[in-house]
Amino acid sequence: MSLIVKNEQNDKNEPTQAQEKLNLFERTQDVIRTALDRMGYKDDVYDLLKEPLRLLTVRIPVRMDDDSIKVFTGYRAQHNDAVGPTKGGVRFHPDVTEEEVKALSMWMSIKCGITGLPYGGGKGGIQCDPRSMSFREQERLSRGYVRAISQLVGPTKDIPAPDVFTNSQVMAWMMDEYSRIREFDSPGFITGKPLVLGGSAGRESSTALGVTIVMKEAAKIAGLEIPGSRIIIQGFGNAGSFLAQFLHEAGAKVVGISDAYGALYDPEGLDIPTLLDKRDSFGTVTPYFKSQQITNKELLVQECDILVPAAIENQLTEENAPDIKARIVVEAANGPTTLKATEILTNRGILLVPDVLASAGGVVVSYFEWVQNNQGYYWSEEEVQDKLEKILTTSFHNVYRTSTDKKVDMRLAAYIVGLKRVAEAIKWRGWV
Repeated sequence: MSLIVKNEQNDKNEPTQAQEKLNLFERTQDVIRTALDRMGYKDDVYDLLKEPLRLLTVRIPVRMDDDSIKVFTGYRAQHNDAVGPTKGGVRFHPDVTEEEVKALSMWMSIKCGITGLPYGGGKGGIQCDPRSMSFREQERLSRGYVRAISQLVGPTKDIPAPDVFTNSQVMAWMMDEYSRIREFDSPGFITGKPLVLGGSAGRESSTALGVTIVMKEAAKIAGLEIPGSRIIIQGFGNAGSFLAQFLHEAGAKVVGISDAYGALYDPEGLDIPTLLDKRDSFGTVTPYFKSQQITNKELLVQECDILVPAAIENQLTEENAPDIKARIVVEAANGPTTLKATEILTNRGILLVPDVLASAGGVVVSYFEWVQNNQGYYWSEEEVQDKLEKILTTSFHNVYRTSTDKKVDMRLAAYIVGLKRVAEAIKWRGWV
């Protein structure tokens, strides 16, 4: 395996991108306004949907292992609950901001609308770096967050889930704390739990499986077969690593991957089983390989059939979109492509599957988990996968058909499909 590696922790957003709107919240508002205008809704609907209905900011004191007290800032945004309770993950990350959480809650509303789920969008986050925290410090922080937001969340109000740097263990702590506060067992309060605590089979890999499902549908439209296709996956976290595994097992050539510390590229295909074996719990693997070097940005413009940005936002921009060599771009990350880059890629004939569609597998299986918790009856992994495939296949073709019928790019088409449900619910409720 011939590898190319680059240490590039500071290679994220260059000053040359300053002419583009990189703020996720403002970009989301722009697309929401355009989508609502296309559907003929008045400004009052946009005024209601341009911001979350509720945003809670909390301060969480945590006793650290050295007996000091550190105070963390956390957020919970509930975009709109006209359709039903809000739903969305909780991320632990040092770069969490209020505007990011607000934007992500709005995207969750759109994801739920695209897939027909009885939810509005929610999202939470805590400014912290779990990579520098002990197991017990993470537990204290998780429980402290639930205590701070407990009045606003619950199985019929707002249902959290895993997100960046959170997992089934964090969900278990949060569920246990909520159950203590409410004084009854509340498995439906949160999704992404361990199976033994009411989790759903297939939840951990659901985001990656969803990406795989929509990728297969996109490949059919582009005249590609997944077996033998050359695929670059930027990011090797939960979604990226499961995706690499699924695609490798399907016979695809995963020719490039990256993590927070570097990039690996081999035009003949990477040794995915070896990389998965060496990967740590935060998705880091590149430090094990020291060879020829390229930057992460150079990885994005290497030869491939399908490019999957599965890392951070603002990776495909006006600067590098003209150089993307893929025939299909599937956004597994949140906001990896700017609006200008979306326009450039679409005009170049590259099929772009937007994040609100491509990464919807997680919330769909979270919905399945919530349903199973409510009814006390649990499905097999095969049942979960079959149901997921039906929903996402239908959702993909609804968005693609809207794109062709209305002659708009796939991102705007996804917003049109996703916003229609919540806008109709708002109207029926008489809110506007």
